[in-house]
Amino acid sequence: MAHKGVLIVISGFSGAGKGTLVKKLLETYDNYALSISMTTRKPREGEEEGKAYFFTDKEHFEEKISQNGFIEYAQYCDNYYGTPRAYVEEQLAVGKDVILEIEIQGALKIKEQFPESVLLFVTPPSAEELERRLIGRGTEEPDVIRKRLSRASEESEGIEAYDYIVVNDDLDICVEELHRLVDAARRAPVRREAFIKEIREELKSFAKGAE
Repeated sequence: MAHKGVLIVISGFSGAGKGTLVKKLLETYDNYALSISMTTRKPREGEEEGKAYFFTDKEHFEEKISQNGFIEYAQYCDNYYGTPRAYVEEQLAVGKDVILEIEIQGALKIKEQFPESVLLFVTPPSAEELERRLIGRGTEEPDVIRKRLSRASEESEGIEAYDYIVVNDDLDICVEELHRLVDAARRAPVRREAFIKEIREELKSFAKGAE
């Protein structure tokens, strides 16, 4: 029976491995669709337009805000990040489970608009491991890394707003765990309203026939 897709919000500290986790999830399972965010930050080495992000400038981004073109947007480390509205709504309607990889500010806005969404927070096993991964990326200057660690400290205060925590220690295990959480969430009554309505109507017809 066809059903509406689940909106999955994946957040986590910068350097926690969210991007790698999502990439592996999409490669392993075919029921997911990734919503690509728009950002005003500069591309990192190897990032392609329309794959990692839609890269734009501040003026164009703010124009889309005025047109209600995002389901959420936020500022992070002096740059805008936002989730384009049209793609997300189209994919959910055809039954795809849509992944949004966004920051905590945006995640909480999504939960307000879509209470049935599933919020997952990805973290490394320790703060020391987080610092090691940020340094190991080799893409940012030490002052930017310090900013990201400071930001992570702030973000840690909001983890309780999420539905589940996923510790990204072993990638393959983490991918399986995340998929199991989404699979379980898909079966929650709040996400199967159409099925519940249909079976209720069928049962009512049986009840009338038994009178």
